[in-house]
Amino acid sequence: MGSFAPTQQDVTATHATVEIIDALPAAANIRIPRRRLQLSSCSLMRSKAVLPGKPQATLQAVCTGEWGRRRLIAYVAGETLVILEGVEDVLQTIYHEGGELTVVAIDEESGKFAVGSRNEVLVYGPTGMDQGMLRWVLQSSFKLPSEDGEVHSLSWGSGDEVLVGSNSLSLWETAPTKVRTLWRKPVANPIKLAVFSYDATLVASIGAYDRLVKVWERLSFGSEDVQFGYSYLPHPRSVTGLHWRQPFHREETIDSVLFTLCVDSILRVWAQVQSQDQGVLHLWAAIDLGSSIPTPFTEASTGQNYTSPTKSCDLSTTRHALILDSRVFTGAAEAAVRTGGTSEKQLENLSRLTDVAARNPEIVVVFDEKGRMSALGLDNIGNKNQKSTNVFHIVTGETSGLMAGVMPSDRGTYIHFSVFSSKKQESGGLVILSHFFDGQIYWFDTRLDELLDPTPQKQRLKLRGIWSGHSGSTKTLVRTAEGKAVLSSTESGEHIVWSKLRMKGAVTLLKQSEISPPDPVLRAIVMDTGRLVLTMHEKYVILWGTSRGKAAEIARCGYSLEGKVLSLLLLPESDDGLHTFHVVAVTSKMRGVTWEVKSVPESQKSSTPRLRQYCEFDLGETEEHHLLLAVDPVGWTATIGGTLDRFSREVVTSITPSGFLRSWVARVNLETSEVHWLATFSAETSIHLASLMKSSSVGKAAIVGNSRNDLSIWATRSATLEHSIEFENHEVIMDLDWACTPDSQSILAVGFPHRVLLLSQLRYDYLQGGPSWAPICEIKIREYTPHPIGDSIWLEDGGLIIGAGNQLHLRTRKIESEDGLIQSLNTYPRHKGAIMDLFDLVSHLNGPVPVYHPQFLQQCILCGRAKLVERILLNLHKELRSYHEEIPLDNFLGIPPEVFYDLENEKGVLERRSSNIGIYFDNYSSEDELSTFGETLAASLCELLQKVPIPHLTGSEQMNLASITECVAQVNKHRRSIDENGARFLLFFKQFILRKDRRLYTLKEGGLSWREIVWAFHSDSQEILVDLVNTTHKGHMLWAGARACGLFMWLRDSESVCKQWETLARNHYTQTEERNPIHCTLHYLALKKKNVLVGLWRIAHWNREQATTLKFLSNNFDEPRWRTAAKKNAFALLGKQRYEYAAAFFLLADALKDCMNVCFNQLKDPQLAIAVARVYEGDEGLVLREFMMEKILPMACREGNRWLATWAFWMLKRKDLAVRAIVCPLHTLLTELGTTDAASAAASPAPESRLYLASDPALIILYKLLRGKSTQTLRGFEKISPADEFEFVMHTARLYDRMGCDLLALELVKNWEFLRKRLPGDTLRNGMEWGVGRTDGYRGRRNSILTIEDEIDRRGKERERERERGRRRWGGGSLVLVLVLWRELCRWRRGWALGRRWLSPRRVCFRNRI
Repeated sequence: MGSFAPTQQDVTATHATVEIIDALPAAANIRIPRRRLQLSSCSLMRSKAVLPGKPQATLQAVCTGEWGRRRLIAYVAGETLVILEGVEDVLQTIYHEGGELTVVAIDEESGKFAVGSRNEVLVYGPTGMDQGMLRWVLQSSFKLPSEDGEVHSLSWGSGDEVLVGSNSLSLWETAPTKVRTLWRKPVANPIKLAVFSYDATLVASIGAYDRLVKVWERLSFGSEDVQFGYSYLPHPRSVTGLHWRQPFHREETIDSVLFTLCVDSILRVWAQVQSQDQGVLHLWAAIDLGSSIPTPFTEASTGQNYTSPTKSCDLSTTRHALILDSRVFTGAAEAAVRTGGTSEKQLENLSRLTDVAARNPEIVVVFDEKGRMSALGLDNIGNKNQKSTNVFHIVTGETSGLMAGVMPSDRGTYIHFSVFSSKKQESGGLVILSHFFDGQIYWFDTRLDELLDPTPQKQRLKLRGIWSGHSGSTKTLVRTAEGKAVLSSTESGEHIVWSKLRMKGAVTLLKQSEISPPDPVLRAIVMDTGRLVLTMHEKYVILWGTSRGKAAEIARCGYSLEGKVLSLLLLPESDDGLHTFHVVAVTSKMRGVTWEVKSVPESQKSSTPRLRQYCEFDLGETEEHHLLLAVDPVGWTATIGGTLDRFSREVVTSITPSGFLRSWVARVNLETSEVHWLATFSAETSIHLASLMKSSSVGKAAIVGNSRNDLSIWATRSATLEHSIEFENHEVIMDLDWACTPDSQSILAVGFPHRVLLLSQLRYDYLQGGPSWAPICEIKIREYTPHPIGDSIWLEDGGLIIGAGNQLHLRTRKIESEDGLIQSLNTYPRHKGAIMDLFDLVSHLNGPVPVYHPQFLQQCILCGRAKLVERILLNLHKELRSYHEEIPLDNFLGIPPEVFYDLENEKGVLERRSSNIGIYFDNYSSEDELSTFGETLAASLCELLQKVPIPHLTGSEQMNLASITECVAQVNKHRRSIDENGARFLLFFKQFILRKDRRLYTLKEGGLSWREIVWAFHSDSQEILVDLVNTTHKGHMLWAGARACGLFMWLRDSESVCKQWETLARNHYTQTEERNPIHCTLHYLALKKKNVLVGLWRIAHWNREQATTLKFLSNNFDEPRWRTAAKKNAFALLGKQRYEYAAAFFLLADALKDCMNVCFNQLKDPQLAIAVARVYEGDEGLVLREFMMEKILPMACREGNRWLATWAFWMLKRKDLAVRAIVCPLHTLLTELGTTDAASAAASPAPESRLYLASDPALIILYKLLRGKSTQTLRGFEKISPADEFEFVMHTARLYDRMGCDLLALELVKNWEFLRKRLPGDTLRNGMEWGVGRTDGYRGRRNSILTIEDEIDRRGKERERERERGRRRWGGGSLVLVLVLWRELCRWRRGWALGRRWLSPRRVCFRNRI
């Protein structure tokens, strides 16, 4: 109803109102069932919460009504009208640009809203109800005359009539077709509140500080001349609230009853006592609410205990009152009976409620500022024979829970109540909206029998939600380092600190403090879990204490900086127990200042936090930086170690106008009062004038280009481009925010004007070239508000706050599986309508894969562990034959974990039958024909894979697994005749052909990558591979097939190259029935077999070019004139875009270089150019060498293709460089080789050279294969520093980990062998070259891991230490050193963990054993 303070002066009387709810008319008919099931409330966390905006501090800022069986709630906040249907269900937000909205009223018959703004009234009507697209649109509006001033009150009458209170009282017709004034009456005192009775016959109005209530009686209906008469209701003090009794139905005819509230703490009831008193109200009762909650009260009413004796307490000076109407009382009572329990206490409460309802009373509930309550009943209102028992007590001085979640400093504020009954089970039947005039609306649920229970209870009202927000548009959001509190700022300079509040089944934001700075705030920092805020102004900074509702200024400190301030950030502290914070401001000149803030513990309330300037610093950068932002520490603690090195957590990321990205770490030196900075990782992004940038503490950076619609995601520690995407031109990226799961997996929120897109990192997929990031969720806010998003930020537990307009939207980690983006990933869960956790979903998409995952199997094949792959497929077949979805599938398939990383024991373990296979359903015997891997078992497994959905695999991954199984079985037949490199090539070639036939292959090149080409190039079984490739093409291979498998790139024997080229020529000639010699012209001219070509032309009678071609080919092209003629014909063909034919005529003119340029530039086919050169002049030709150096190697450098580079160096007989190309920067090798385009290739790298695909983990297998293959490769190996090799191994291990192949990463760091390099002054025995012919030359091999320093000293002392280490041979069981290196690997990504939520007990044991 309202609130008042008995000691207040009349000037404060504007802060009171009345909200009344009538009694249950037929309460005696309610029956209590003997047995009723107790229904539990929903315990699921809501997936969203909304703070729709800060409600206006006016009496009619909130309204509610039932229209079309829908409960509608509306309130005005700033320039918006918010329409809701539930605690988090925002139906619509309507913006009005003509000024702030102050009052709102609802018409329950039509569902219309009347809204007042300054001197204008706007009427919004519903539309689209039948189409399921309910929206309110502006139907009419009108402005008051200038002498009437602003709108103060609105009330709906009959039909489309609206009563407007201002400097006059006027009645308006608001029909869309005709808006007019029906009646107007100037008043002496501006109207504060004017309300129609529910039959629209009476109007009660008051002005500001009025002691007389004016009751207007309508004298005429339906005529053009509307007339009102009036009378007065006198009061001794200022009247603060009015309310008419509400009937059960609007059409119901009842006597008018008016409740008035006055600052003398008296509730007065006015009624028509005599039947002839139509329009005349008499005082029926006066109730002293100030004494309704007595001064002595028991401690039971405070909720501390229930049995302590009474204790004297000061009487609260403020009272808040509400009254239950008949309609609400009936609905709440029926809900209480319907959901009541069967316990003795519950039955007693229901019986008491029935007794109260039998008296047909109005219920008055009174609250004080401490949350205590009393309830009184009023029956037989209007009866002229009034008795003393007409006013009776129900509850006296008990705890209610009204002030739960309310800041102590705000408990004295005025409260306005709106109450309604609800049929929703979780609401309890009665909903109370408490509008606190400090700018918040609290939603409370309760059961009517519990609310009116006279016995002590801890909490009668249950807080379900809080509606609050801003008055203006949100501009920025800043959170604490740990993400527990948030500071939101608006464009109008409103600053509010929010803290998280957990309620039953929900999380929302609670307004903690409001800051009123004296000057505009440039930047701000939130510290100490939201208890302190530092605001930066133009010439000084201010430290605010934000523990109370109104922030208090603690200290102020001036500053002077050169350049534009780019960032204000909080440094992570090495010890968080000192309650000391260091805040840093950095300018575009890379200079800055540091302030020190010393907070005090909450227990030391007498102490005051301190602020002082700590130091100034200069980062030493000469170039001005375009952006410099703090690293987002979500997912990490706010403290760091005491060292300053590359392993420290980054605190700042900067980018220059040209796009040079750099990360910085910092450490506070408490002894010298300095801040030390260190630039760690850098990357050249080539993004000019980036518009947005955000980096995370796990080494990820998101950058938005100048156009604001292109996004790139970088791994800063490896300078790798992981993902890039370009959105539509109309989609402008407004904001970026990082989040991390507990195991350091990244999530990026990309904010657009009306939506937020969540991107999750995925596993690296080198074999399929899939994306490493994908959208997993889209949050659209246009359905809630038309205002664009201002900012967004993550909380500590994965909640996302989105600021749009004056609203704050909070999304939890819960995601519905019906989201279209999740379904596009074709991932878990498979049942519809499931609720998923965001962190679990990201872990599923990016975590370690089971051993039967196709990516793990493919990497095992590349590592040469074919037997392990066969054992995995064999065990998977056995498990699937007896698989049931209720029995989890072991992620190790019963294979001992040590098999995956202990190579010495792998063979013996695999030969033993695992006792864990088929532990539930073992239907096998030793004679089973499917007990060994072969084509029969592979066919059976493929059949099972088409029927049984396998956990942790998507549909496409399961199809890929089937193709791998089929290809492994095919390759297994040739195992004895081909080497390991040939097997690698053959398996992926078979898989490529299989996927191509099934139209599943999606690589841009349309063929095998250079990785597979290099495997075949280094194979010693090339003759067999050629036969298998030709057999696959059924002996009719064309150039497209040869290019797809890279045949002429990996063939080393020149005779075989020419032989296969001639076969290719015949196939091209016979590919069509007409036998066109043009198709094979290039091939025969490359073979220098012009005569064969002439013979083919002689029989091509059908070709109209036969005569001219034969005549031209009959010439002697050794003569210069005919060579010139051939060139002219070639250029003519280029003009006609007959590029392949033109290349053939260049060969006819002996212009091999021109021919290759046509193939490379016009046909975009470097393989064709190289194949022609190899056939035409051999591998030693000068033109081929020049083409390799000037075209292929620069292209490999620009694209970052190390596979192509090492192949090209090997073709150039520079095997030393071929080894170094795997590890060293390519542009340095090109410079050493003397390539003229080396500088340009390094200066203009292609975008794909920065992609993660350029760092293939399979390169380390090639490196291990080549480094000791010959004397020349050993010389190249010698030039690779131990530090570079160590970093190469660690980088590969991190790639395995990023792919989800953690076991392969562990195997690599445990079993890698560092070959000892030759030391200066060493001599080789018997005059032999080092490392060739005998193992003595290796100076000791080690299969353990050493930590290698960045700079290696070659002095005598260090050399002696190396010799001492060389004498020691460490075994493969040195797990201590493996542990050290593995921990080093885990520090790069996600901590000490090998598993995820899908870990089986066996994997957990394995992890603990390590």
